[in-house]
Amino acid sequence: MTLLTLVRHGQTDWNLARRIQGSTDIPLNDTGRADARWAAGRLADGVHHTIYASPLKRAHETAEIIAAELGLDAPALDADLREREFGEGEGMLVADYLETYGDWDAEVPGAETLQGVADRALRALDRIALDARRRSAPLAESVIVVAHGGVIRSLIDHVSGGTLPRVGDIIRNGSATRFEASPGSLRLLEETVLL
Repeated sequence: MTLLTLVRHGQTDWNLARRIQGSTDIPLNDTGRADARWAAGRLADGVHHTIYASPLKRAHETAEIIAAELGLDAPALDADLREREFGEGEGMLVADYLETYGDWDAEVPGAETLQGVADRALRALDRIALDARRRSAPLAESVIVVAHGGVIRSLIDHVSGGTLPRVGDIIRNGSATRFEASPGSLRLLEETVLL
């Protein structure tokens, strides 16, 4: 068993403007760096063994800040943790996207499906959990994974059989969602927690 705490990266200027970032590599703003320090402060209550992140700047920098605050080694990067590709919707304001396409599950030219995002994110978490078990078995490790709202949302949707997150639920910058990974399974322990 491996405990996985998925943290959404800190705020960017596009988050602030409510613009869809997707795979566009937007850096943190000053509020985002504060979000990362705040998340690290909340995570300091537990014991964490290692940290992983999406290679996109906003997640990587969030993970670097958390790692420095918690005394962890530099984050390992995994490309399968990157944000959902939004195709033609990328860069649009959220309101315009929803007006144009209807909802987050809509077919958008060039965009990944939520299930496609979940599939690659699950592969990443399987690798991370396997590495953790190899390092620590029979003891359980606690691993921090810094990713993106679309990735975390797709995983929650997958493990809950589509019942979560509820319509209107927002995965806020710096929030955490806890999972337990065992060989071949992922279980939601705690839905998004505002740290």
